[in-house]
Formats: sequence, structure tokens, C-alpha cells
Amino acid sequence: MTRNRVGPVVIGTALTTLAAALLVPTTAKAGPPPSAPGTVTTALAESWTPPLSTRGRWIVDADGNRFKLKSGSWHGASGTWGGSGDIEDPANYHDKEISHEMPMGLDRVAIPTVVDNFRQLGLNSVRLQFSNEMIHKSTPVTDASVAANPQLRGKTPIQVYDAVVTALTDAGFAVVMNNHTTTSRWCCGLDGNERWNTSQPTETWENDWLFMARRYRDNKRVVGADLYNEVRRNTWDDPNWGWGNDKDWQAASQHVGDRILTEANPDLLIVVEGINWQGIPLDGLPHGRPTLEPANTLSHTLVNAHKLVYSAHFYGYTGPNHTGATGTGETHDWRYQELSLTELRATLDRQAFFVTTEGQHFTAPLWISEFGDGFTETNPQSRAWFGNFVDHLISRDTDFAVWPLVGWQRDGVPNSWSLVSWDAAGNRAGILDPGDWRTPIWNRLITAPARTGRIAPVADWSMLNLDHGDFDASLEMRSRPDWDTGARKGTCPDGQRLIGLSHHDGRGLCTDAGAVVPSAPATVVWDERYVSYDWAGGYSKVQCPTGQMMVGYSLRGTTFASALCAPAPVGASSSRTVWFDRGDARPAGNPGGEFASGNYKGQCATNEYVAGVAYTGRFGKPFKYPDALYCRSLA
Repeated sequence: MTRNRVGPVVIGTALTTLAAALLVPTTAKAGPPPSAPGTVTTALAESWTPPLSTRGRWIVDADGNRFKLKSGSWHGASGTWGGSGDIEDPANYHDKEISHEMPMGLDRVAIPTVVDNFRQLGLNSVRLQFSNEMIHKSTPVTDASVAANPQLRGKTPIQVYDAVVTALTDAGFAVVMNNHTTTSRWCCGLDGNERWNTSQPTETWENDWLFMARRYRDNKRVVGADLYNEVRRNTWDDPNWGWGNDKDWQAASQHVGDRILTEANPDLLIVVEGINWQGIPLDGLPHGRPTLEPANTLSHTLVNAHKLVYSAHFYGYTGPNHTGATGTGETHDWRYQELSLTELRATLDRQAFFVTTEGQHFTAPLWISEFGDGFTETNPQSRAWFGNFVDHLISRDTDFAVWPLVGWQRDGVPNSWSLVSWDAAGNRAGILDPGDWRTPIWNRLITAPARTGRIAPVADWSMLNLDHGDFDASLEMRSRPDWDTGARKGTCPDGQRLIGLSHHDGRGLCTDAGAVVPSAPATVVWDERYVSYDWAGGYSKVQCPTGQMMVGYSLRGTTFASALCAPAPVGASSSRTVWFDRGDARPAGNPGGEFASGNYKGQCATNEYVAGVAYTGRFGKPFKYPDALYCRSLA
């Protein structure tokens, strides 16, 4: 759950103590926004054009060319304090490194030198951490904390963050902002930072994200919002994916992602990490690391379908059901580094890499936004895992961010995990210097063949989830009055049409495969006024006008209520009825994926559209669920 062997012990010990107990009964933001970035002329800057978006499993630049995130985390602005003891005593900080709520190392090395080292590492992007506490700080940093960067004297922590962002982007790097913690302290354990709302209201978290997104809106090389780091269990509660309560990470990330895109900065990639931990890590009790597995059946549908990136973290000493603890708090589950190569690859694919499968509602680029190993690591298993994991990244051509980039060194010995470390005199040691066992593996990753050049547009598939209320993925419809007051409504993203429905629970599947829906005024239909012949005998029918297709629907309770229709891009030459009241009725291969697990589903073919829905309230079917789709051809 963290990047060293300290953090997992903390959570393991704390949760073990908790298990034993269970078995026995704001202030204003500091500083003005940064000025617009300077003129960028580096080779890295000229190699890509912001902003970034997605096409299927790939991230692309504004010219449609693949942009592979080759990244690392420059941590520090989220804090390195351990959470207890004198805040002025280095002994109470992770690895005795005091970051002063700034990117690490500014007391000992100039920012341009750090940035040049990132270039030497072969990176093109940086994951830049921050805490919610830091962005509110109004106290200037001390002179000693920026000794190597005197131009930063008198600045607040977020103004230092501004300067770092500008230096990185002026050099051509892409920057992904990462909300790493709520309070400024080292992550991750039972520390009050387990969820986005453990130590603050969800509204505060959302507003802080809007502030950060707006702050860098004019700097197009600030390309992404990594919403929250390693969402996990706190003392009493697990996060969940889809329950609809205040611990629902899927819903929270969906909501803030849409707010960022519609209220603050439409250019940003929205990075959603899977759930890092659920359950109490004791043998015999359920516990584990879901990662992105829940997205198989419940994915995100943002108002801009080309802005979602999924992410996951992997470390060899943790495991799919192992916190990473050693000794107290350790369970008898496998660590990733203990799995056979075949088991490792299958586990990684199951937990995260599956999202790069094309043609699914969950299809998105995958960014392994943390992985790494230590310079001082001597365990053959751990070293082998690092090489095997890197080889998996290469074989899947996956975007990545190593943890961490910058650390301190003492007496010529660098911070074990960092790629580059500096001592108090500014002398460097690390992966760019002789003697680091990780160097050949890192070089293999950075220089590995990868897809480049233009990425052709692909069909998008998106799911609608009315489990807990409206699901309006259309910017067009969001700008209009409520089209069915009092009902739960689902609308496809602009340009997509409805192609599938679940028998109950209100799940839907949308796509632009075969044809993009033109933007035009929509028609709401509640009755049979447009039914030209009886395509579902004995059933009530809601049908779009001739030449229109469904782009949304509404429910009242369990009852199908209305269809939202928009002009079809082409005329239909044939039609058919698809019944799904007694079982699935989907095209071969289930294009779009499993969008309503445990439910019967009806789906038109990829070269068809939904023109109507049939239901009944007759004896034996009192709930008026959708029972049949009226599918018409696109040509």
C-alpha cells in the first residue's frame, strides 16, 4: 500500500489491533495563480502538442499522435511527516527527509538541475503530488528549505508548486497533478488520508480540485488530474465501488471528474485509481486489493468520453491479498514477488491490465502510476519481480510512473527507492550513476519499442448506471431543462446512441460504433403515438418518431417511463424485435462488455440502433421492466 517496508507494517499492525478490538465488543487559498508558461522550445516540447485525450486504450496529443506517459512521481508537496512527534525533528519524517510541503530536494539542488535529470532518465511527464492541506497554507516557506533555489524565498508552498509546474512545463514535460493526501503527511496507513473524505467533507475535496484545475487551466502542459491516491480502508469502513453511499469511490470519482471537465478545465485527463485495500488483514477474514477489477461491470462514463484514464499501483512486497506487512499484521497470502511468472502475469491482467481491451465499456488507457524497488534491495525474489514487472509493462505497452523520483543521500548512499538523490552539498547518486542494480532494467523500460504515430479513432462504448439516481452523460442535455421531472434519467454521451438495456435496475449501454449521432434537438416520447405497427404484440410500447433513435431513457421506480430520441444519421432499411425478458439477447461476443451483471440484457447489433422499448404490467410481470427492444438498421 506504500512505497517502502514501513507503511505496510503500520497499516497491518493498526488493523490487527482493530481486529482484536472488534472481536471484543478552511482557510482561503494562498497566493495568486501562476502566470502563463513561457515560450517552450525544447526538443521534448516540440515532440507533442497539448492537450491530451484518449482514443480507445491509447493517450494521444492534440494531433492524434500517441503520447505514452513515461513518468515518475516527484513527491514532497503532500508531506513526509510520519504523523507523530516533533514536526521540526527529522527523525519523525519518512527516511528523515523533510520536504516542507514542497517537491523534494529544493533545499539542496536547483530546479533546472532536477528537471534536466528527469530528461536524462528518459521521462516525458511527471506525477506531481499535493495535499489539500498544502494548498491552503499561507505561511511562506523558510529560506533554509529553498537554499538551492533562492528565487523561492518568501513564497507559500503552493507558489513553490507553481514554480515547479512552470519549470517542468517550460522544459516540455507533461504534468499530472496528484491529490496524494488530505493532510500533509507520509502515506499510506491508518493516517486519516485513507479516503478523499476521511478527514474532510467530499464538497471540500471537490472544491479543492476545481481550484487546482482552474489554477493551471492556461498551462496546457498540465495535462491531468489524478484524483486520489490509494483509496483504502480506514479504521471502521471500507471504500466501495457502486454502493451509492458516501464511501462509494466509483461515484465520487465520476462526480468530481465531470465537475472538473464542465466547471474548471475541459482539457484535463481524469485519472481514476482503483481501490487499494478492503477488509481487515487477518487470516480467516475477508480482505484484499480490488484494484480495478470492479470496473469490469461498473465503469466510468464521463461527459467527455475521451478523458478517462485508469490507474493502478503495484509493488512486489504487497500482493492481491497481502498488505505488504512483515511480522505483526502479516497474513499468509501471496506477495506479488512470490507468484510464478505465469501467475503474476495473469494476476496483473485480472486486476488492472484488462482495461486496455478494446471495444468494452471500460476500455481506457492504463497508467501504472506507482511501482518501484529499492537500490539497497538484495532479496533475489524482489529483484526478479522488478524485472518481471517491467517486462510486463513493455509487453503490454503500458504507460507508467515510477515511485519516487527524488530523494536525499547521506555519505554517498542514496535514498533506497528514489531514482536520483542529492546530498546537502548537491552531489548526486542514483540510477544514473554506476552501481545501481536497477539501471539496466530501467533502461530496458525507457528504450523499449512502443507504438508511436497517429492513432486512428475507434468506436466508443459507454455504460449508463441509474442504480442511485440520474446519469446524464450528455453535455447537450445538461444544458437543457429537465426532460422528465421526477423520473430517473440516463442519457448517452454526446455523439453516442443507446444500443442496450438491462431488464431491470436501469443499466444501459451506449456506442458510436457504426454512426455518430448528430447534435440536434431531442424528442421525449412517453406513449405509442409513433408506433406504426405492432412489433411487440400485447405489450406497451414507447417508440421514437420515424428517422430517430434513442439516446436516453427514464424510469419511475422500476417502471420504464420514456424514451429520449434524436435524429438518426442514416435511414433504416430493416427492423426487428429483440426479446430479453427471459434471458440475454446480445450479439455474438457481447460487444461493449458486461454492463449489467446478474441481469438479463437486450442489445441491438452494432449496425443497428434502438428505436423503441416494450414492457408490460400484466399478470406475472407487475414491475413493467423493459422486455424487448425495437432495433432498426443503420443503413
